[in-house]
Amino acid sequence: MIEPTTMENNSLALSEVSLGVIGSTSKPIKVGQRVKRLYRQIRTENVFKRLLVLMGLVMIVLVIGILLTLIVQSIPSIKALGLKYLWGKTWDPVQDIYGAYPFLLGTLLTSFLALIISIPFSIAVAIFLGEYYPKGWLPDLLKNTVELIAAVPSVIYGFWGLAVLVPIVRSFETKIGVEPFGVGIFSSALILAVMIIPYAASLGRSVIQMVPSNLKEAAYSLGATRWEVIKNVIIPYTKSGLFAGILLSLGRALGETMAVTMVIGNTSIIPKNIFAPGNTMASVIANEFTEADKPVYLSALIELGLVLFLVTVVINLIGRRVISRFTNE
Repeated sequence: MIEPTTMENNSLALSEVSLGVIGSTSKPIKVGQRVKRLYRQIRTENVFKRLLVLMGLVMIVLVIGILLTLIVQSIPSIKALGLKYLWGKTWDPVQDIYGAYPFLLGTLLTSFLALIISIPFSIAVAIFLGEYYPKGWLPDLLKNTVELIAAVPSVIYGFWGLAVLVPIVRSFETKIGVEPFGVGIFSSALILAVMIIPYAASLGRSVIQMVPSNLKEAAYSLGATRWEVIKNVIIPYTKSGLFAGILLSLGRALGETMAVTMVIGNTSIIPKNIFAPGNTMASVIANEFTEADKPVYLSALIELGLVLFLVTVVINLIGRRVISRFTNE
């Protein structure tokens, strides 16, 4: 008869041998070493997880801190001007009259017009690089060129716009019978369109390349053409990613300052049409922040920054809502 203690010792020995065999196929690892290694892995994973949580909290605190700073610095303007500041049509610091409506309108006009202009080019580049020619010297050259466009400083775009784009726009305005300013909403929208193309194109190329090949091969096996595969398979599958790229481009356009400031005309009046000079919230802050010699004047400019911050947040929330709806569908 085998005693219970002997059976327990044998079971423990078998467990140790099994752990050693599992730990390595060539050289057995002792139980103590394996336990220590597992303990180090778990501890490292916990530290990494806590670090990620900490970084996320820091970002949240940073955004809240920026918002609170803008609100606190805008209090003098809010008390002096009230809500009429948002729809006031006149901006005259000499007379202490501050209305943000011309700049809000100019920001939305330039950003959405640039987005409309850039969308066909962004999607075309994304489809070309993601579906037609994903590899080769030509797509590599085009991909590097697109990435270079995103890396060029905005002031360089401003100089290029003044030297090249503004004369072309002025000539076009003369032909269609509008006042040939050259600078204005349309010129700044063209500059912005060039600047934001890489954001939507790069993200679109990435999501198009992630489309499962079996879906495309199934469509081809049913007799679909390349265009039909793109229209009925690739675009529906990647619509949320494509829209996310467009949303990222819009956020970039809303906050652009230097290039827009150099070609928009910088007038504090409501533009009569898209060819007229105007101003955006970012450009008026850049132009007048160092000239603000009155507390209310300075606070009004900071409140413009607060309005720009809130507009960007609202547009991003709406876009994410649309993305989630597309994804759920």
